Amino acid sequence: MSTQEAAALVYVTAPSLAEAEALAGTLVEEHLAACVNIVPGVRSVYRWQGAVQRDDEVLMLVKTTVARADAVCQRLAQLHSYELPCAVVYPAHGGLPAALGWIAEQTRA
Repeated sequence: MSTQEAAALVYVTAPSLAEAEALAGTLVEEHLAACVNIVPGVRSVYRWQGAVQRDDEVLMLVKTTVARADAVCQRLAQLHSYELPCAVVYPAHGGLPAALGWIAEQTRA
């Protein structure tokens, strides 16, 4: 598997389950993601505009490839309701070959 086909995980949060579902659907429909795991019930504590904030959020784990990760982040920036969505890319350093191949296959444009 080439470096461009290597899997990556994009970590991003959303303010609601409905928004997470909509974002996930778009990413999968557009072949930017093979799968998006949606995990409700995340509590985030962060500093924003000089104040510490505490919010309930929904975690999204976007399974994609290194080659598509920037496009995933760009699409999230276009669609997300947050002024500054925090999308962070983690390249995969292994995994089951069949699963990694499936991710690469599902995200080919």
